[in-house]
Amino acid sequence: MMVRCNIQRFSAATSANTVDLLAVEEPLELRLEYGDESDRIKKNISITMRTPGQDEDLVRGFLFTEGIVRQKDDILSVQVVTENVVMAILHPDLAFDMSSLDRHFYTTSSCGVCGKSSIEALQTTISCVVSGDKWDIDPAVIYTLPEKLRKHQETFEATGGLHAAAIFDTEGLLIAIREDVGRHNALDKLIGHFVAEGSIPLDQHILLLSGRASFELVQKAAMAGIRTVCAVGAPSSLAVASALTFGITLIGFLRGNRFNVYGIPE
Repeated sequence: MMVRCNIQRFSAATSANTVDLLAVEEPLELRLEYGDESDRIKKNISITMRTPGQDEDLVRGFLFTEGIVRQKDDILSVQVVTENVVMAILHPDLAFDMSSLDRHFYTTSSCGVCGKSSIEALQTTISCVVSGDKWDIDPAVIYTLPEKLRKHQETFEATGGLHAAAIFDTEGLLIAIREDVGRHNALDKLIGHFVAEGSIPLDQHILLLSGRASFELVQKAAMAGIRTVCAVGAPSSLAVASALTFGITLIGFLRGNRFNVYGIPE
C-alpha cells in the first residue's frame, strides 16, 4: 500500500517540486478469543506497526512463530474488526502457555538478555518435525534469488521503503513473497500464508530476506522448519549461533555472484 506525498527534490544545483510515493505504516491491534466454549476469553495481545495488506496472514504467522498455535486448525477464523483491528478466534480445545500472551519473548536485538538464554527459550517452543533428508543447492541457484525477489517487489520499487521475505524451492522457483515496513512482519505474513495452506514445515524450501539476518528472523524460520536462510545483508552473532543450534544453513551478504555461509555448510 502506498500514498502520494508532495516533495521538493534537490539534485546538484537544481530543485523541483514533484510527487513521491511512500510506503504506508499503520498500527495493527491483534485480539484473541480463546478458552472453552462455556468461558470464552477475549484479550488484546499485540500492537504492531505494519503495512496494511495480508493482515490475516500476518496474524496467523505471528501466532505460529510465537508458539501460540501449532497448526492450521488451531485457528478457527481470523476476523477483521475494523481497518486496523483483527480478531483471531482459537479452537476451544487449544492449550497454550498463558504467559506467552504477555509477549515475554527474546526476539529483538535490544532485549538485553544473553544469547544462551535466548536460544534456550527458543528450544522450548519449536515443535516442527522436519525431514532429516539432506539435499544439495547449486550456488548458481542461490546467486539468482535476489534478482528474482526484486522483480516481484512492486511496492519497494515504487517507494524504496519496504522489507521483503520470499520462499523459493530448491531449484530457485519463487513460491511466495510478502512485503512490509517491518522485517519481522514481512516474514510473519509469509509464514502465515503457509500456515493457512497447512503446508508447514517448510523444510524443503529456501527463505530469502531482503535485509540483514537477525536472531528474530532466524527464530521465526526455525519455528517454520526452514533449513536454509539467505539474507542480502549481514547476520548478527546471535543469528549465527541460532542457525548452528537448529541446523539451519545461514547465508549472508548474498549480492551478485558471492555470498558467505555461516552455518551448516554441508
